[in-house]
Amino acid sequence: MPQKIADSDASYFLGFDGGGTKTECVLADAEGRVLARTSAGPSNPLRTGYARAWFALSDAGDSVLKQQNIHSGHIRGICAGLGGAGRPSVARSVTTFFERGYPNAKVRVTTDLEIALEAAFGPGEGVILLAGTGSAAFGRDSAGRTARAGGRGPWISDEGSAFDIGRRAFQAVVLAEEHRGPETTLSKRIFTWHQCRDWDLLVEQIAKNPDAVFPMTYPLVAKTADEGDAVSREILQGAAASLAALAASVAGELGWDGREVPIANVGGVYGRSKFFDGAIEAEVKKAIPRARGVEVKISPAEAAARMAVRLAGATGHAA
Repeated sequence: MPQKIADSDASYFLGFDGGGTKTECVLADAEGRVLARTSAGPSNPLRTGYARAWFALSDAGDSVLKQQNIHSGHIRGICAGLGGAGRPSVARSVTTFFERGYPNAKVRVTTDLEIALEAAFGPGEGVILLAGTGSAAFGRDSAGRTARAGGRGPWISDEGSAFDIGRRAFQAVVLAEEHRGPETTLSKRIFTWHQCRDWDLLVEQIAKNPDAVFPMTYPLVAKTADEGDAVSREILQGAAASLAALAASVAGELGWDGREVPIANVGGVYGRSKFFDGAIEAEVKKAIPRARGVEVKISPAEAAARMAVRLAGATGHAA
């Protein structure tokens, strides 16, 4: 249940975590305590376009304000971590959008990788292995030096992501249908999963919006892999190796060969398949023998809200 606000003149802060599938938003007070949270549609401008991104961000922000009976003028700080915001032009456009909608707020727009790193390690060192609609690894050492691998979009990158896994599932079904690959349970279930009768309708959906098809196929692959489908397991095993390679690249770039490497898994692919989770753990250990798993205790959106408190110079104790 959302907490009710007694002081209508108090200061509040918004944290956004936006990607190619959904947007999460958190409203916090000056102490960094979460007062309300909600989710909306995708808000990576490079994948959805700016119009859809604006709508998702507005919808999420309006929802948490409504829950607390406050208005945009009460917001003193905003931090938004968005896919695609690594490009300066994207960050500038989104910053302008927030500044117009929240006139009293200091605004920072950064990448979803940075807020995920904040959620896992605060200001400390470590590596996050992000796997959702896209994929990337991002790390920081004790001196503040950072390194990144992946996360350049589905056209040239994002190996091991939900998008990549879904696309490979479709390829496997086509190969099986044309007797160029092994049979798979996916063939019998993929059309029902997407509520389509035939390839014509499904290909039309893919051509129109691949982000609405490929990432949504990942849960089916996760399910069939846990049920023992060999093709699904092969797809996920390859994805696990790709994700481990991203983490190893970042660890190597930071000069962490031979030392303990704290790694946190962040994103929607985790926790959906026992087989896949186990494969990722094994592949990471193979690529980084001294990897140490770190549990992420707060969401990236909550971390972004805490960053917004610090950005505004509030006197609370957000950490």
